[in-house]
Amino acid sequence: MQQNNIYYNFFAVDLFHTKHFFMFVASLYNLKGGVGKTASCVNFAFMAAKDGYKTLVWDLDPQGAASYYLNAQPTVKGNIKKIIEHNLDVTDAIVATDYDMLDIIPADLSARKLDILLEAQHGSKKYFKNLLKQVSSVYDFVFIDCPPGFSNVADNIFYASDAVLMPVIPTTLSIRTYEQVKSYFESKDMDPGKLMCFFSMVDIRKNMHNDTMLQLYKDKRFFEHYIPYMSDIEKMGVKHAPVEVYAPSGFATTCYRALWNDIKEGVLE
Repeated sequence: MQQNNIYYNFFAVDLFHTKHFFMFVASLYNLKGGVGKTASCVNFAFMAAKDGYKTLVWDLDPQGAASYYLNAQPTVKGNIKKIIEHNLDVTDAIVATDYDMLDIIPADLSARKLDILLEAQHGSKKYFKNLLKQVSSVYDFVFIDCPPGFSNVADNIFYASDAVLMPVIPTTLSIRTYEQVKSYFESKDMDPGKLMCFFSMVDIRKNMHNDTMLQLYKDKRFFEHYIPYMSDIEKMGVKHAPVEVYAPSGFATTCYRALWNDIKEGVLE
């Protein structure tokens, strides 16, 4: 992978040194949309499944892009609402994808009211963590595609997650967004070690991208590898598939695989 004279921090995840591996929950999150969050969620999940881990994607973004990429539709109308109101088990909302070892809970329109639904359950930040216990004996990895923004939904997902994976486009505004998310974690007394970042939609021909990456790598919260801005990734919506399915030897796949290996090594240490 081209390094372009950037001195990368060889960031090693140390959150898991003292825990034995069991179901690992990773949420893909950013305060804003359009940063490669959903594409990364789907590609990481696919690679985990391809590596032999039983994997579940939970699409909680009302846009339903992860479900679209994986060509999945909910089999139960209002599945999110029914799960929150205890009228449907999590396991009954799971749909198989076209790929071995990879399942999904597709998004539906009831996800738009998820914040209200959670408030009706007394706003407990432990709600999603308790729901995920229903599948803890079945899956090795759960990847949650989060809606953008700060909300009760986000708080619940952060609490339920072992890692919050945050894609960051290397621009000036992204520095501000990243600082806002860090401050939010601090204000909520959440474990800052959960927040693990990586650069996405990178164009190393741009001086701003290089300069921003150099600045944020000093924080030592960013993984070494990054995801470039590439048409192969944009084609996920056309192909309804993870990028490795239709471009297995492409540079985008190489980058996602390198980043996934970084993440996986930290989880399995």
